[in-house]
Amino acid sequence: MLRKILASPQTGLALIIVGLGAVLTFFAGTHDDRLTGEAVNNFLNSHTLIQTATDASFFAVMAVGATIVIISGGIDLSVGSIYALSGVTMAMVLRNSGGDAGAGSILAGLAVCVGVGFLCGLLNGLLVVFLRVHPFIITLGTMWILRGIAFVSSKAESILVPQSLTTVAKASLGLGASLYPVPMLTMLAVAIVGAVYLTRTVMGRHVFAFGGNPEASRFSGLRLDRIQISVYVISGLCAGLAAFMGASFYGSASCADATGYELYVIASAVVGGASLSGGKGSAISAMLGAVLIVLIRQSIRTLRFDQNYEWIIVGCAIIIAVVLDQGSAQLNARRLARAAGKES
Repeated sequence: MLRKILASPQTGLALIIVGLGAVLTFFAGTHDDRLTGEAVNNFLNSHTLIQTATDASFFAVMAVGATIVIISGGIDLSVGSIYALSGVTMAMVLRNSGGDAGAGSILAGLAVCVGVGFLCGLLNGLLVVFLRVHPFIITLGTMWILRGIAFVSSKAESILVPQSLTTVAKASLGLGASLYPVPMLTMLAVAIVGAVYLTRTVMGRHVFAFGGNPEASRFSGLRLDRIQISVYVISGLCAGLAAFMGASFYGSASCADATGYELYVIASAVVGGASLSGGKGSAISAMLGAVLIVLIRQSIRTLRFDQNYEWIIVGCAIIIAVVLDQGSAQLNARRLARAAGKES
């Protein structure tokens, strides 16, 4: 059991995160607390750790949905645009509804964001299935279309959301002032739900089967069109939920929100072990991949490197992760071939 845990990708990612956190703790330095006067590490403190998790949470939520798409053998480049359109639509609907209705505004905002995410994901799925065009091309097109709709509909304005939404997103939950754990808890909840869906449900197993071998899945009688549509719907729902949390946390929404998030979302999934050829991936690993990427960004600031190197480092991380994944697949294939040779 212990050997299986230590061999899991999640354990490896967790150890890398802990190691990087230790390096940041060592090099971050300290400052004096204003209230107690005690020396506090610039990285290893509750405020920085929760802020790091918050920074990761918005694209980690999207990474869970994108990972499910990648497991099925697809790709979704439109998640950032779905985020922007969902947030802008929510902000405009709530602004036009005439004020802050408390719990009513919260529920309406959540319903709008998730609903827009659902419709965008459904559109992606239907286009992929019925046009028979590669998902990369479809979602590249919808990436521009959806962000363009957000731009036109909002007139490129940043639209404020009701204070009740920000109050919920920035609830301290008893942890003290300036500690906002709600985005982090949302990220954990989505990752757990995604893991249960992929490993404990029939539909989740069908996603792995479809991504691993579409032809075998077809001959097994699986509804491939339904599987493809469903994974893009899930990705859209995750993007819509992330948009609700992001717009609520920051207090506004604009068509420029989540620009470039596609890189971070796909990087989180790939660094988390998802195979771009399909059939392999994990929701928990996607979340850990997002946290690792945020820590990489944090280390660049902490070690006072030029922040322009961020893109280079993230790109290198993607390439290294893919190379390691291919090497692992080849090693497993050789082991299986040797085992088959011994049996024969």
